[in-house]
Amino acid sequence: MSSLLTNTAAMTALQTLKGINKNLGMVQDQVSTGKKINTAKDNAGIWAVSSVMDSDVKSFKAISESISLGQATVAVARNAAETVKDLLVEMKALIVTAQGENVDREKLQNDITQLAGQIESTVNAAQFNGKNLLLTASTDMNVLASLDRDGTGTVTVSNITVVAQDVEAIFTAVDAYDVEADAAGALTDIEDQIQAAIDAAAAFGSAEKRLDIQASFVGKLIDSMTSGIGALVDADMEAASARLNALVVQQQLGLQALSIANSNSQGLLSLFG
Repeated sequence: MSSLLTNTAAMTALQTLKGINKNLGMVQDQVSTGKKINTAKDNAGIWAVSSVMDSDVKSFKAISESISLGQATVAVARNAAETVKDLLVEMKALIVTAQGENVDREKLQNDITQLAGQIESTVNAAQFNGKNLLLTASTDMNVLASLDRDGTGTVTVSNITVVAQDVEAIFTAVDAYDVEADAAGALTDIEDQIQAAIDAAAAFGSAEKRLDIQASFVGKLIDSMTSGIGALVDADMEAASARLNALVVQQQLGLQALSIANSNSQGLLSLFG
């Protein structure tokens, strides 16, 4: 039975076309943004997980910058401690020479004083962004190294502590040397000072290596988390392209079907001709 007031075929064609247009809009969004999950409306669960992971990625990028700052600070301290060790080795050679009888201890003392002054300059200059780890008054440095999230979602931070080394005390010791008055005493003490400089440089070297390892790990972690987020929310562009083409064809067919359904009512006029 044909009805003039109710066009069932047109209603069906219209609902089908609305569904096609809705799907077409979704696929167009995927193609334009590259994501299949853009908002919580698309998939609330996956969107929530990806949002948390995305915030963690941004946090780890900040941590990576913190580690880089720590690496630079420790590298400066290590280089300075190694320089002090080299200067002490030179000073030891002068002190050994001063043990002889037929030597000019006054000139040797002058050279030792100059080396001591260079040690002081090296220690005072060994700072990065205002942080010096070689002074007597220096405090340990905590480097932000990780962001830890437990099963309940509670977030805590982890630090790597770099212990300050009192290299300034080495200068205080060698600055008191007087090979003219006590060459033997200077020779006895210089060994302790060299060992102290070696220990300081070694401590900084170990800390720097740990920071290097942590920096590498954080970089890999950021890459892995970014890949994980992509797997959750990124659109399959090949599939989206194929889907888009299919929906365009369906839309055209839907429009034709709706046009045919609307023309059916015009056929009723022939019954009254």
